[in-house]
Amino acid sequence: MSYQSLTVVGFVGQDPELRYTPDGTPVTTFSVATNRRWTTQDGGTGEKTTWFRVTAWRKTAEVVAQYVSKGRQVLIEGELDGDENGGPRIWTGQDGKARARFEMRARTVQFLGSRSEGGAPSAARPERPTAESDEPLPEDDIPF
Repeated sequence: MSYQSLTVVGFVGQDPELRYTPDGTPVTTFSVATNRRWTTQDGGTGEKTTWFRVTAWRKTAEVVAQYVSKGRQVLIEGELDGDENGGPRIWTGQDGKARARFEMRARTVQFLGSRSEGGAPSAARPERPTAESDEPLPEDDIPF
């Protein structure tokens, strides 16, 4: 038996896209960017952005499509779903730089910050709404 779990905190790069499979199952895809910054040996600043293409299914897909938008900060827990070798999808951007994106299947999506904050974390609300696979999230529990 084996198990993997991936947790990503980042900002949504595009509005989620909700679709339905031929049997009517909801599926939502969206991208999330994470940034890593560091100080280089010469005292400068280095930065790297890693993109994750996230897929959510069923009730999670519907909740994400309704409440998540570009610029929103989210915490996602799920599994890595990479290329045929399990790695990231790699391509060359229009600027000639190498790009990479990981594919991820979400089990839960936690919203960090309100819609009006444009994704900024909210210090006023210690408990945040979470979209969990296959479990409905009552509208009364969503504080925004």
